[in-house]
Amino acid sequence: MRNIKKLFLLIAIIIITGCSNLTETKVIKEYPPLTEEAPRPKPKKPEHFSASISAVGDILIHSSVYNDAYIGNNQYDFTKMFTHVKPYLESTDITFANSESIIGGQKIGLSHYPRFNSPFEVGNVLKDVGVDVVSMANNHTLDRGEEAILNATKHWNDLGITYVGAARNKEETEQIKTLTANGITFAFLAYTYGTNGLVTPKGKEYLVNYIDETKIKMDIQNAKSLADVVVVSLHIGNEYERKISDYQEKIAQLAADSGAHIIFAHHPHVLQPVKWYEGTHGNKTFVIHSLGNFLSAQDELYRQIGAIMQLDVNKTITYDREGNASSTIEITNPSLLPTYVKFSNWKDYEIIPLHKVSKEVLPNRDQLYGEIKTYMSQYVPELFFIEDH
Repeated sequence: MRNIKKLFLLIAIIIITGCSNLTETKVIKEYPPLTEEAPRPKPKKPEHFSASISAVGDILIHSSVYNDAYIGNNQYDFTKMFTHVKPYLESTDITFANSESIIGGQKIGLSHYPRFNSPFEVGNVLKDVGVDVVSMANNHTLDRGEEAILNATKHWNDLGITYVGAARNKEETEQIKTLTANGITFAFLAYTYGTNGLVTPKGKEYLVNYIDETKIKMDIQNAKSLADVVVVSLHIGNEYERKISDYQEKIAQLAADSGAHIIFAHHPHVLQPVKWYEGTHGNKTFVIHSLGNFLSAQDELYRQIGAIMQLDVNKTITYDREGNASSTIEITNPSLLPTYVKFSNWKDYEIIPLHKVSKEVLPNRDQLYGEIKTYMSQYVPELFFIEDH
């Protein structure tokens, strides 16, 4: 009996042991707790900047103009000539002018056509009315040689006015000159078609910038790396012709293709229309083909008409999610104030807004003003004419 009990006990142990070997072993894998993905930062809000720029054309000081400004003791005062237009010149952030007759100063002797040299006080009045930049690249740059250029550049520097298109040395001519207004940086370049057959001394080609297509392309590209806006001054075209020449069109298109934003042009001594050019990269370039005479003693009707050109420049900076910035420039609100150089018997010179000239001076003023408006806006119907009565 005892043996039977032992047998049953052995069988039970075997059965229990066997069953335990047949039981599945479950392996529980452990996973890290779930966490929420950090949200991507929102792009920084766009930034907007605006600045205004204006330009005038030829300041060509004939002898009757500087004689009218003479106040004795070899000194001159041109203030009264600019009284009527000063508020318009001061109203923009940057103002540009073409200094056609070089301000070589009184010590080397004043002179007029065909080889001009003007008093230093021409620069003084431009400073007083708000001019910030002048072009020295024109067909009269070499009229009185290197000495006049050095005198003029020194006086512009003393006044704190930026000059372009001429240089004191080789190092300066390689500089890109810039001005910044309201967070927008402007680069200025200037070139002339020629200098009336006069040539720079050997080794001193830097004294004046000539229109050279390769140089213009390279200069614009360099300027774009330093500034938001590239402004090109061109002394180009046919004198006294109101029609834009093929060559003017060609160089304007070249500058547009190279990335210039604005072109202020002069030399014809009469107004020529404004026009938009589209560059090869889809960019838009604003051009006024001739700003006409702003102050001179030329006495034929259309040579007494000039203009103040005003533009707004808008800069927008946008950011992606990584914080990388890109900017765009837009030229807007082209506005024009036609002007008239009034004088009598070669004295009493004044620059007056054309629409404000009395009918005693210009009996056909209204008709003339209407013609100028139609002519100047023929390619840009949105051109606004400044008429504050």
